[in-house]
Amino acid sequence: MQSIFDKRRQAGRRHQGAARIKEVARLASVSTATVSRALATPDQVSPETRARVMDAVAKVGYVPNPAARSLRSQKTHMVLVVLPDLGNIFFSQVLRGIEEELFAAGFGMIIGNLDGSPEKEARFAAFAMTGQVDGVLLLNGHLFRQLGEPSQSPSRLGVPMVALCEAIEEADIPQIEVDNREAACRMTRYLAGLGHRDIGYICGPAGNVLEKERFRGYRDGLAETGSMFDPSFVWAGDYRLESGALVGQQLLVSARRPTAVFCSNDEMAMGLIRALASGGLGVPEDISVAGFDDIEFAEMASPALTTIRQPRRELGRQGAAALLELLHGRQPAPRIRLETELVERASTARHVHVDRTRSGA
Repeated sequence: MQSIFDKRRQAGRRHQGAARIKEVARLASVSTATVSRALATPDQVSPETRARVMDAVAKVGYVPNPAARSLRSQKTHMVLVVLPDLGNIFFSQVLRGIEEELFAAGFGMIIGNLDGSPEKEARFAAFAMTGQVDGVLLLNGHLFRQLGEPSQSPSRLGVPMVALCEAIEEADIPQIEVDNREAACRMTRYLAGLGHRDIGYICGPAGNVLEKERFRGYRDGLAETGSMFDPSFVWAGDYRLESGALVGQQLLVSARRPTAVFCSNDEMAMGLIRALASGGLGVPEDISVAGFDDIEFAEMASPALTTIRQPRRELGRQGAAALLELLHGRQPAPRIRLETELVERASTARHVHVDRTRSGA
C-alpha cells in the first residue's frame, strides 16, 4: 500500500516537472503545449519555434518525463546513429560494423542524416530527449548544438552517447577514432620519399575536425622531410568528387604544378585523377595522386589509388560496443585510437628530378 509520504513525493515530482516545462515555455515565449509538440513531434511546429524551444530546454536543463521513464526502466532497444552525410560512401562499412555489433546484442538502429540541416539536427535532438532511443552514436563531429556547451550537453540530453570517426573536442563522452594527423604525416613522408619536392594538398571542408588534423599532418610531413610548404599548392575542397575534379581543371591550365597531390579523402582524389586524364596529364607519369580512407572504389580506380586505409568496419564495431557498455552500466575506455595502414598502389610513382640548368637541357 502506498504511504502518504510516497504520494507526496510523487506529487512533488509532478509539480517540479510541470514547473520546469512552464519555465521552458516562458523562456521560449510559447505555450506548454507547444513545448510538448516541439519535443514529441517537432515537424508540427515551425523551425524558428523549435529552435527557441530547444534553446530554452538547454538553459533550463529540462528532460521530458518519457526520457526519465526510459532511463529508469522502459528500454526501446534502439540506437540513433547520427551521420553528417548519408551519401558519403565512407560510412557504408562503419554502419555495417555498428549494425553487426548492435544486432548481436539485440538492438536495432535508426539513421539520422543531418545533411547540413539545423532543423534535422533539432528534430534528432528532440527524438533522443523524448526517450525514443536508448543511446546515440555521433559520427558528425559535434554534439547536438541545441543543448549548449559540449561539457554540459550529455547530461542535459539524458541519454548515453559515444562519438566515433570524428573526435568531439571538450565532450566528456567515449570517443573512437584514428590518429588522422599521424596518418597524414606518414603519407606526406611517403610521397617525399619517392622524390617529390612539390607536394600539393586538397583540403576537406573548412572547420571539419578530421580536416584540421589531416592538414596538420601534411604540414608535419613537409617539415620532417625538409620539403617546402607552398600555399599556392593548397586547394579548398569538400570531400566530394566534384571538388577534386575542379582542382584538376585548374592544374591543367596552370603554369606551375606540384609533382604530387595528397587529397584529404579518396573521393576528391578520384575526381582529380579523372580531370587530369581528361586533359591529357597522366597519373602517376605527370602527377602522383594519393588519398585517404580506402573506400570500396579506391582499388578499382584507374589507376588504383594509393591511400590511407581506415579500419572502418572496426570503428563501427568499437563505437557500438562502447555504447553497449554504457547502456549496461559499465564505463568503457574514454578514448580508443585504431591503427591505420598506408596502402601503396599505382597512382603514385618515384619522381625523377631533371636539372634544367645543365648545358644542353
